[in-house]
Amino acid sequence: MLIFGRPTWNLSNALKKRGDMSSIVTNTNAAKAESAMMGSSQAMQNATAHLATGSRILSAADDSAGLAISTRMSSDMISLNRAMRNANDGMSMLQTADSASGDIGNALVRMRQLALQAANGTYTDQDRGALSNEFSQLREHISTMVEKTQWNGRSLLDGSMSSAQLQIGATSNDAQTVDLADFKGLQALNSSIGTATEAKSALHAIDESLGTVDSKRVQWGAAMNRLVHAGDSSANINENLSSSRSKILDTDYAKATAELAKAQILQMAGKAMLSQANQAPISVLRLLR
Repeated sequence: MLIFGRPTWNLSNALKKRGDMSSIVTNTNAAKAESAMMGSSQAMQNATAHLATGSRILSAADDSAGLAISTRMSSDMISLNRAMRNANDGMSMLQTADSASGDIGNALVRMRQLALQAANGTYTDQDRGALSNEFSQLREHISTMVEKTQWNGRSLLDGSMSSAQLQIGATSNDAQTVDLADFKGLQALNSSIGTATEAKSALHAIDESLGTVDSKRVQWGAAMNRLVHAGDSSANINENLSSSRSKILDTDYAKATAELAKAQILQMAGKAMLSQANQAPISVLRLLR
């Protein structure tokens, strides 16, 4: 129909040209806007949670593979920290044994000096008796050191603990066995210098005892060096694992803040579009006039 030479605008015809159906009961555009708002709201909640916790993975749904890998890395890191403490404990134990052995060695050196002096023919038996008194005191000191040297309630030098296995790594194969000592059988503990002959025999016994003590100290020194390297290695591995886990587990704040800003903008846009979509059915009322 033409009015003053122009076609009359008709809402029904306009909707048909667009391929849309005029409806009041079902508002498709509003439903789409509402669905978009729900998605942006969820994205905003996720971004906020990631920023608040500093963690990119809050549940298995976020990244199941990453969660499994980071959990395994966390377990390895905890194990390595414990292994480093084990190595330090082993160092402390060996240092205790080595320090006591050094004191025993010093006593043996003094005993050897006394034995040499007593073996000299210029000394009388009375002189040797005076030397023997100090010799006996040193011998008793060594016996006391052997019996009393302990670490964490365990004797280290009397043979009651022949060896110790130190767990210095994260796996069952990462163990180091350290042999301890039995100084109760040192020959010097059964020697005396009451006579020149006894003094000469004591020299041989003391030399044998010094060799035994020095041999153990050499072994412990090598073991302590290995423990130092094991601790350093565990620390390096732990540092690398921590860095790798951080890349998997920690929030990328630049990315998360960008996602939050995007979600907030989409949320506001969705509200505006929903408002417009809710106004659309009002146009249908024009058809009823």
